[in-house]
Amino acid sequence: MARPREPVDLIAAKGRKHLTIAEYVERKNAEIAAPADKVKPPDFLLKKEKEKFDELAKQLVDLKIMTNLDCDVLARYIKAESEYIKVTKQLQKIKFTPDKKSMIPADVQLSEQYTQYNYLSKIQNRLMKACNENAKELGLTISSRCKLVIPKEKEEKPANKFMKHAQ
Repeated sequence: MARPREPVDLIAAKGRKHLTIAEYVERKNAEIAAPADKVKPPDFLLKKEKEKFDELAKQLVDLKIMTNLDCDVLARYIKAESEYIKVTKQLQKIKFTPDKKSMIPADVQLSEQYTQYNYLSKIQNRLMKACNENAKELGLTISSRCKLVIPKEKEEKPANKFMKHAQ
């Protein structure tokens, strides 16, 4: 399986691949860079969710991770997170303690409390997965941030003493 394509500046910063100046310029011109000048929360977010959007968007734009094209992904993340919190609060209100039996016989009616708890926990699990998927796309999880490498500005290299012979 092929590795995902990396920006040419990142390749140069890592120093793993030696590109000629022509190859570097060609790859640099072929890269697509979306602007980050119109990052704003979508209308379907509530007031608190829009505040959270603005807070996270500012940080992501400063890191040069987020562009105008990513607004929807961040909005989906925030929406899923707020719904997850609502469901979690509902689950905490239910005073459910599971039976110590390993299996419940089929002829026994499950309590209303159990079915409600089970239903809410399934929704909570789906929302958690949605949060995690969107967070990974935006670099909001620890593991996804570890994969992001922001090239640092390199200091000027000393002149190569062998370059005078190459000319």
